[in-house]
Amino acid sequence: MVNVKFYLDKADKSKHFPIHLVLRQKDVQVKVATGEKVLRKDWDAKNQLVKETEYTHKSINKFLLFLKQEVEKHFETAPHSQFTDKKVKEKILSLVNSRKQNTDVSMVCEAPAEYETMQKITFLDLFAGAGGFSEGFLQAEYGNKFYDFRLGSDINENCELTHLARYNYQLGMDAEFLRQDITEPDFIDNLLKKIKDQTIDVVCGGPPCQSFSLAGKRKKFDKKDDLFAHYLNVIKMLRPKYFVMENVKGILTKESGKIKDMILQEIRSIIDLKEFHQLIHFIASLKKSNSENQFILDCYLHRLNFEKAIDKELETIRESYIQNIENKFRVLAPKIADYKTSKTDINFSTIRHGFNLLKRTKELAYIRKKVIQEKNHNDLDNDFFAPKFDAFLVSIEPNNIIEEVHNAFQKLNPSSTFKSEINDIILALEIYNYSFDECVQGLTEIARKQKKENQLNEILTHIRLYNIDQPFVALASDYGVPQNRERVLFIGCRKDQKLIKTVPATVSKDEKVTVFEALYDLDFVGNDDEKFNYETIDLKAKYNGTTDQMKALLKKRSIDGKPNTKNGLTYAEWSKNGRLNGRFTNAKNPFYVRNFEELENVLTHVVAPLQNHKTSKQNEDVVKRLDVILNAGNYDEAKEELKKIGLSSEKRNYNVLKANGLSPTVMTIPDDYVHYSSPRSLTVREMARLQSFDDSFVFQGKRSTGGNKRKFEVPQFTLVGNAVPPLMARAVALEILKNID
Repeated sequence: MVNVKFYLDKADKSKHFPIHLVLRQKDVQVKVATGEKVLRKDWDAKNQLVKETEYTHKSINKFLLFLKQEVEKHFETAPHSQFTDKKVKEKILSLVNSRKQNTDVSMVCEAPAEYETMQKITFLDLFAGAGGFSEGFLQAEYGNKFYDFRLGSDINENCELTHLARYNYQLGMDAEFLRQDITEPDFIDNLLKKIKDQTIDVVCGGPPCQSFSLAGKRKKFDKKDDLFAHYLNVIKMLRPKYFVMENVKGILTKESGKIKDMILQEIRSIIDLKEFHQLIHFIASLKKSNSENQFILDCYLHRLNFEKAIDKELETIRESYIQNIENKFRVLAPKIADYKTSKTDINFSTIRHGFNLLKRTKELAYIRKKVIQEKNHNDLDNDFFAPKFDAFLVSIEPNNIIEEVHNAFQKLNPSSTFKSEINDIILALEIYNYSFDECVQGLTEIARKQKKENQLNEILTHIRLYNIDQPFVALASDYGVPQNRERVLFIGCRKDQKLIKTVPATVSKDEKVTVFEALYDLDFVGNDDEKFNYETIDLKAKYNGTTDQMKALLKKRSIDGKPNTKNGLTYAEWSKNGRLNGRFTNAKNPFYVRNFEELENVLTHVVAPLQNHKTSKQNEDVVKRLDVILNAGNYDEAKEELKKIGLSSEKRNYNVLKANGLSPTVMTIPDDYVHYSSPRSLTVREMARLQSFDDSFVFQGKRSTGGNKRKFEVPQFTLVGNAVPPLMARAVALEILKNID
């Protein structure tokens, strides 16, 4: 039985008494200064606590309790060989010194001198989540170039908490964070205020992708479906040299590839306003030499002016566009029907009311957004409500309004004399809803008839601001990540930059990092257990008979996973040492906080070498079930045995990790995975290793959540599962550094 107590040592000159920890256990007796001091009157010797009269009592007591629990746990779980005065004292001092270093270091730290002469490439991380893109970009350096992180953005509190803890408090950077929904009207204004007048070279981000996922249910009108457009609005405003959009593989096949084509079309529709006048002059020249298409060419001119306007100005131009079409219809109406019919006929009413609705596109877009939010909030899917909500949402989309007007014109059955004018009105309405790229397609047909297509194409090379090749599928394991995670990347390149078509793999098929390499050194945690220090793994004792086979899986590698026997490190060593190139030499030690209040008070930080390494509390039946599944090798093979012993589960799937293989895609629910050698699920730290996060990257706030809370909260497991693997992001960032001018 170990006896851990605290006592006050001799007072210093200011009459503050240092608090010491004293430990006694059989032959072991250790005394260690905790680094904390109090006045005699503020110490409760009986209860071994600092009294409330000391204003920092909460943080000091929290630290003392943490030390006591760690020492007691050490004697319960560590091998007897660790029970020496020296080793026990080293363990306690590592926790004390880590905390002391963090409270001594200033919040903002200087980068090493050599970085002062290097070129900074500024970047933003939108839909940042935990910060997988940010981590990868900060790891990338090439020649004399490195990345300067200016801002991260997401809508969730725990994303912001984790960002501030990592980049501001731990690494000492001055990167900003904007916690706001990108669809809100003042998002871009607030973004510009945060970055001030800085030029942004690269923007990266993965708009949330649940509605595109092949793994989950596809929902119509998911609130996440239109976030690409808002992401591109930021691109239009900032005009970065490169931007990267990441998403799930399912986006390539959604709506038979139409979503992918729409995204490419929208990217190619981003225009260079400085060169825009060339196109306007060209259309004016088409008008002069073309008497047939005057009205339609006027419509194209009017529509293209949408590209230059924002907010209220855009609203006014849009309304004016529809008003011009409506004026044409008013002149035409008396020719195709008498007065009484024009006032009472449902088709005439549909046409007029359609014009009214199109004039209020902004208001309808706001209603659409709110209805989608309510639909998602109430989880309306696979019920009798969903189709009715969806039908309403379809009815207020511009495309549907235009289609209804088109149908109404056809039902009027007017004389063929007016067919040309009616077709012009319908085409004009369609042009209203065209993307820039669709406008170009329409203008190309007119230019071709006048033999001016080459002239138009030459102008377009100057006007299109971004070039992009087809999106490509990036496999995380190709970049040193021990995981078969496929993601689609869209890389937009400003017209003055070199086109990037793909990101080369850093490891071959035979060189990939295995699950064992990633996790073996963390396999010292039991059921319902939490560890704050690394422990030595005895491979011979643990894998008796297969030790050499397991050791053979461990390879020395470069940072990107490429085997490097000369001066490389194992994947686990890279994870412990960190991959940030020595740039943050004054970084604080890893620490954990539950909320913003604790973050602001450095004394409340739980500082320890190892964080997020806590297992779930699993009852005896769950442990037995996982043991059967582990021994069977997979869930399907185990089902019959589980049924026999009365341990069947309703759970759809368990993924048994294979020591010598790759992990499947890391998701957000830890119970989906079974450790390769123990009947248990994974810890946050183990999942982070499979994603390639450094161990010094601490996921803050709640560890997990369940039920309905999953819609609103982003706990540690969700932060990990939704993240871009940093090593994959690093490969992307490096490719951009190699090409950026």
